[in-house]
Amino acid sequence: MPLNEAYGEPERFNPFEAPPPKTVSPEAQRALRAFTNAASPLTLEAHRALCAEVQRDLGGALLARHGVTMEEGEIAGVPVRTFTPAELVDDAVLLNLHGGAFTVDAGSVTENAPIAGLTGRRVVAARYRLAPEHAYPDAVDDAEAVYRALIAETPPERVVLYGTSAGACLCVQLLARLVRQGAPLPRALGFFSGTADLTQAGDSEQYFRPPEDPRTASRLFATYLQGADRGSPEVSAILGPLGAFPPTLCIAGTRDFMLSQTGRFHRALLAAGVEARLEVFEAMPHAHWIFLDIREAQAAFASMSRFFRQQLDGGGGG
Repeated sequence: MPLNEAYGEPERFNPFEAPPPKTVSPEAQRALRAFTNAASPLTLEAHRALCAEVQRDLGGALLARHGVTMEEGEIAGVPVRTFTPAELVDDAVLLNLHGGAFTVDAGSVTENAPIAGLTGRRVVAARYRLAPEHAYPDAVDDAEAVYRALIAETPPERVVLYGTSAGACLCVQLLARLVRQGAPLPRALGFFSGTADLTQAGDSEQYFRPPEDPRTASRLFATYLQGADRGSPEVSAILGPLGAFPPTLCIAGTRDFMLSQTGRFHRALLAAGVEARLEVFEAMPHAHWIFLDIREAQAAFASMSRFFRQQLDGGGGG
């Protein structure tokens, strides 16, 4: 008799029911108990409205906390939000591509107010066109337009590029395009909880991706790609030459469904001879800095800002 008939089907372990470890802060333990990582039941319109509310309310609290002012504007025809710290260190500028699964704005304020305050530099968040109304390469086109406008006024070695989740993916798609064009590259890259390979899912996605999300690689990112060639190095940058990429900081968490892809990209950069660091936060879920008032979120922003300052100040990423 087969074992499964004798003993029944084994129960599948649900990682979202795992108790929070005591190796993280008490506030992180409370957040993990409440966290389900479930896909949003909202319609896209309602999800966008909720994200706008979060950016307004929580983003406003962060602006006040870090003494940062925000200005709505446009660069090269692309809507942007520009963040200026109370004390500006120099003329360097950081360009952010926000997260939100390519379909919502989940971070154009919350990802950037702390960075502007902690680095003392101006931050520009490009509010690129979103899927499904706009498919690849529209968002990359917008990012390139803003980047080229910035380096027309600021030397590229005084510009840093960074993004979270979908924004991290867009960052490397932009860099792959710039490398192919032979264009000047930014001083450094922040690649946070992202992927550079849209041809296949990573191991951690089997365990931590929301259960309602599509599991097969062929369906992942379909709303954004809409028929684009996943195997193109400008779509999946990990498949192309990486040797010219700037020094890079990669960040993920051990409960992050993008941990595998973040780690794979880090190893690919090292194999290409690029200066790259990987920081993995204990027990943290995808883009855990969205939990603004846990100690680990503040530590992540501190790590990002420290790396950016080191690169801009000429001290490297060590």
